[in-house]
Amino acid sequence: MSYATGALLALVAGSLVFSGLAVVAAWRYLRARPGRLERPVPISLLKPLCGLDEGLEENLRSYFAQDYPEFEILFAVHQADDPAAAVVEKLTAEFPGVPARLVATGEPPYPNAKVFALDCMAAQSRHGLLVMTDSDTRAVTPQMLRVIAAEFQDPHLGLTTCPYRAVPGRSAWSVLEAVGMNTEFLAGVLVARMLEGMRFAVGPAMAARRETLVGIGGFDRVKDYLAEDFMLGKLAAEAGWGVGLSSCTIEHRIGAQRFRPNLEHRLRWVRSTRRSRPVGYAGQFFTYSLPLALLLVALQPCWWPVAAFAAAVRALAAWAVAGWVLHDPLTRRRWWLVPVQDLASFALWAAGFFGNTVSWRGRRYVLYKDGTFGRV
Repeated sequence: MSYATGALLALVAGSLVFSGLAVVAAWRYLRARPGRLERPVPISLLKPLCGLDEGLEENLRSYFAQDYPEFEILFAVHQADDPAAAVVEKLTAEFPGVPARLVATGEPPYPNAKVFALDCMAAQSRHGLLVMTDSDTRAVTPQMLRVIAAEFQDPHLGLTTCPYRAVPGRSAWSVLEAVGMNTEFLAGVLVARMLEGMRFAVGPAMAARRETLVGIGGFDRVKDYLAEDFMLGKLAAEAGWGVGLSSCTIEHRIGAQRFRPNLEHRLRWVRSTRRSRPVGYAGQFFTYSLPLALLLVALQPCWWPVAAFAAAVRALAAWAVAGWVLHDPLTRRRWWLVPVQDLASFALWAAGFFGNTVSWRGRRYVLYKDGTFGRV
């Protein structure tokens, strides 16, 4: 056996261990559920907006329709004439019983416009529990706020993040990305949660106590970071607060991007991830069991049974996340895209080691080694 063959076998073995851990982690996550909500606390829901995302009205309506005794919704736009403001006005009239306000923030004075919007809304919010969701998310149940409030009955919990099920638009590239998000990304989160606990936050929906945010220095601490969600969870954990992965799943509507904007979006993700957690990003190599097994077969065709076994284990891990946890109909229908997405993801992961610029909402930014970023 050559050195290259032995090295690839070791890497494939490591990746199979990861897939097995993903199955166990998904099972353990499903076992943990919050207790019954005893004392509802008032909630401020913060929604940064910028333009008309695909399906924006239905996305926002799902939050107005929450079955919760006391909550308010704050929306933020850069300028009052943003087209999203008209959608907010329509829904405010449709749901007169839900206190809702629109905040025009002006242009952000620092790189992360979303953080600036959250900061402005938090300053005007009334309640101590803040739920922050992106404009391209949709609550899948009117019980979302009840579930989150029940989880925060644990006095140690300072911040939690919601797992999300990606829903693509009418674009082959968005379908491929959604399959990857639903079978690959959450698997890494679940394994990290099982092995070391949640020491970070992810994604488009988070909730935090106001005192937690104040204790870590407020949004000002993350204003220069592209991955502000990751940093908020990291800072909260370092300050001694519990960071959780909520049992409430949301939908992340990723839209119908064509090839180039989808590629730019995914490159922004991998490049920012590499700088936010470089060790974890390098370790992501072990999540690619199928590409590694195919490399082994390309080197030594007689090892094809290893590739077949890797495909079976990867399928089980993908279904543990997409099927058991996310109840994802897309992966059920398009299961054959999983290996295609794995190969694309492997190529993007490798590309993440190169380049330091990203495109975000039509603007170009440069990423620095510490995870901060600035305008080009």
